[in-house]
Amino acid sequence: MQRVCTAAEAIFYFDTIFKGSNGNTLKPNRNCNLTSWVSGCEPGWACRTPSNEPDLENSQVIPSRTNSCQPCCEGFFCPRGLTCMIPCPLGSHCPVAKLNDQTGICEPYSYQLPPGKQNHTCGGANVWADVHSSGEVFCSAGSYCPTTVQKELCSKGHYCRKGSTSEKRCFKLTSCNASTSTQDLHAYGIMLIVATVTLLLIIYNCSDQVLTTRERRLAKAREAAARSARETAKARKRWIAAKNAAKKHASELQSHISQKFSFKKSTKDPEELKILDRTRFEADEDSYAPAYTSASSESLSSSAASKGQMHEIEDDIEKHDRFDVSSHDRKSKGHTTKGKQPHTNSQIFKYAYAELEKEKAKQEENKDLTFSGVVSMATNPEIRKRPLIEVSFKDLTLTLKGKDKHLLRCVTGKIKPGRITAVMGPSGAGKTTFISALAGKAMGCKMTGLILINGKNESIRSYRKIIGYVPQDDIVHGNLTVEENLWFNAKCRLPAHLSKPDKVLVVERVIEALGLQMVRDSLVGTVEKRGISGGQRKRVNVGLEMVMEPSLLILDEPTSGLDSASSLQLLRALRHEALEGVNICMVLHQPSYSLFQMFDDLVLLAKGGFTVYHGSAKKAEQYFAGLGIHVPDRVNPPDHFIDILEGIVKPSQSSGVNYKELPVRWMLHNGYPVPPELQQTAARISMPSASPDLSDGISPHAGIDERSFAGELWQDVRTTVEIHRDTIRHNFLKFKDLSSRRTPGVLWQYRYFLGRLGKQRMREAKVQATDYLILLLAGACLGTIGKTGEENFGAIGYTYTIIAVSLLCKIAALRSFSLDKLQYLRERASGMSSLAYFLAKDTIDHFNTVIKPLVYLSMFFFFTNPRSSFAENYVVLLCLVYCVTGIGYAFAIFFHPGSAQLWSVLVPVVLTLVATRTQDNEVLKNISNLCYPKWALEAFVIANTEKYYGVWLITRCGALSKSDYNLHEWTLCIGILILTGIISRLIAFFGMITFRKK
Repeated sequence: MQRVCTAAEAIFYFDTIFKGSNGNTLKPNRNCNLTSWVSGCEPGWACRTPSNEPDLENSQVIPSRTNSCQPCCEGFFCPRGLTCMIPCPLGSHCPVAKLNDQTGICEPYSYQLPPGKQNHTCGGANVWADVHSSGEVFCSAGSYCPTTVQKELCSKGHYCRKGSTSEKRCFKLTSCNASTSTQDLHAYGIMLIVATVTLLLIIYNCSDQVLTTRERRLAKAREAAARSARETAKARKRWIAAKNAAKKHASELQSHISQKFSFKKSTKDPEELKILDRTRFEADEDSYAPAYTSASSESLSSSAASKGQMHEIEDDIEKHDRFDVSSHDRKSKGHTTKGKQPHTNSQIFKYAYAELEKEKAKQEENKDLTFSGVVSMATNPEIRKRPLIEVSFKDLTLTLKGKDKHLLRCVTGKIKPGRITAVMGPSGAGKTTFISALAGKAMGCKMTGLILINGKNESIRSYRKIIGYVPQDDIVHGNLTVEENLWFNAKCRLPAHLSKPDKVLVVERVIEALGLQMVRDSLVGTVEKRGISGGQRKRVNVGLEMVMEPSLLILDEPTSGLDSASSLQLLRALRHEALEGVNICMVLHQPSYSLFQMFDDLVLLAKGGFTVYHGSAKKAEQYFAGLGIHVPDRVNPPDHFIDILEGIVKPSQSSGVNYKELPVRWMLHNGYPVPPELQQTAARISMPSASPDLSDGISPHAGIDERSFAGELWQDVRTTVEIHRDTIRHNFLKFKDLSSRRTPGVLWQYRYFLGRLGKQRMREAKVQATDYLILLLAGACLGTIGKTGEENFGAIGYTYTIIAVSLLCKIAALRSFSLDKLQYLRERASGMSSLAYFLAKDTIDHFNTVIKPLVYLSMFFFFTNPRSSFAENYVVLLCLVYCVTGIGYAFAIFFHPGSAQLWSVLVPVVLTLVATRTQDNEVLKNISNLCYPKWALEAFVIANTEKYYGVWLITRCGALSKSDYNLHEWTLCIGILILTGIISRLIAFFGMITFRKK
């Protein structure tokens, strides 16, 4: 005990170690200095204290220790410059050294005997520091040291890492030879890869098979229901025809008998006779049956059987009608109410197709929408079940901000419910701008004038739940079928109280009206993968708005890309919508004459956004004829009008009309105020004797404002800020809902989005498989290159892991929001929940968040074989993937695809470099605390260093101190990664609902 170091001496030694010394050279102290250097000051030697029992707990004063210097005992180490012994830690091997006569080194240590001291011999161990400075005291790899003086070789079936105190049994299926330091886990890696790949193949193949089987079963049920409905309708027709024939025959027979046996001619009123015939028909059948007893019994039985069969058919039809169908006629105000609700697919399809057959029968009764049929349906009080919306506008003017360019000028008029209004004009006339203003979508423009809804000054956005807007581009989901696109819109936008059978009926009606029956189960297709034709895609684009049963339907060039037959079919479907009171307004480019005849009203715009004509389409020719503009024979009227407005065709000289004067003539015709710049033209028109002036009274240089470069730059910046401000205000400003329609809430829409995204991801199995394959290769490569080193606790391999996983997962996350931005903008504008959309996207991506760490670690972990467990590495990598996925969302939303990919590559590399280069720079150290790679790397390293103990303590403590890591902050690191993922998702969601890219 007299040679064992006191607390003060131990503190002195470890203080020197942690201040950067390697342990071989200590500072001068009381016993070892320039004036006093005894044999105990040499490495591997120690001395006694003068007193018999030194105070080992004294941490203040180093005792005098210079007597009886002897070699250090086994299991202890004696540093150079200190005359006491310190116990060796667990996991070390500290035998007495032996002199190597050839090298003069005391082995297994690296110190030499001091020169000039003949009686000095090799002692014990001389130093314990980090593994770089004192690796010789560490129990060697492939061996284990139960005590500090005992060393055993690892037996077969076991492995022993460097600094081990016991041997560990190898897992089954692994190969562990004698004296091995690691177990070969490649078999487990291969098994995990095979299991993961098999599981993914089962999921994707079975999911695809489930989708295919389900679609096949639905198709069979649908076809059976359609066939049953057609047969029932035919049976009804046959029964009605037979019943009418029987009634007619009975009436003729009764009249014949009455004339034969009556003594005087009947003078009853004809109306009374009809009532008599109707009420006595059944009685007459029974009373006159004996008169036909002479007829053959076979004839009678056949007639009775036929009559019974007809009654049976009628009873079946009535039973079918009582199956909760009669309460939901399309023309009725209510929907399925009481009674047995159809719940199976077969029952739902039977219900839907029975209703469709009824509607077809009513259309036939109304003579296929001829004039009398239209009047009959239009005057039916039950047909107008949708809220009516009339949009009127007065002096509507739109000016482009920053450029003072007029897009619309002084447009006045109204579009009425139950009518189809066509908006036409040459290119640049502001047609799309006009309907965008009506729909409340005109951004970046200053609007003056009034837009009234049903005569009230209210925002059109208050009615957006019952307004359908069909964009010019076909914005549909290409990886969904036609029916899936329509069905999703119906579920999210139809009233929440509407039952599933009623929603199915709406979708089936739209599919049949648009002629999409043959492609209903076909994928719409994308640019890379072809699907349905362009015309069919256009009809699907229109159908997305028709399935929500709008009261106002605005369409931007719905017939572009359609042939005449498809355009006519589309217009017939829209005509049917108009009969229900829907206000339909559409932009067209030179429709055919047959299509032009189907429009009720016409809005004709000239270049500059002026109105040339607004009124009944049938009276347009009459109006222009009054101006002296006549449509030549065999020329389509709308083509002729547009050619005149373009200046291609000149009006006749006799008319004295210039095409530039047409907007002013319309204003004067209706008594509208004329803008100041057109006053001279109006005066000239009012005084025909004045000489014509084609300049419209406007100076060539009028309106030109000379500005400096700085002024123009400031104006552009100001305009951009105003546009962004208007966009944010447009997205966040809440309007009172006046549509009286309660659509499904956020939770229900979240469920619908989940179903849709699940189908889309299942159809993108190849893309997902490619991601997993890349992760497997990255894990194998990085596991081979960056093997876990005992000296750095695997920090190098983990650094590579953070960069690779961040880069790959961020790029994969970009696809979640980059590929369907236009679809989202359309759905958001229609009133669908952005929160439900975002949460559904994130929820679906959680599958990848869980699987990708497993795929990567299946290679990396078993190649590097760190001391931390697989579960610990998986938890850290799971949180890292969750974090970087949220950052990828933000990049996808705030940047364009090219820029987002560049940021996804640069950010993980730069942040990781910042997080690992903080030793000498306080600023970088503070910045690194804001970088997620710092916390991910710290979590990896802490999980691994916790498994190092005993002889590794100094090495572990030094490494953690150098990197500014805390062994007790593993939970904090995990929490910060999760918090970063949550914050990045909140930022991404805010950007998604705030900003709208051009």
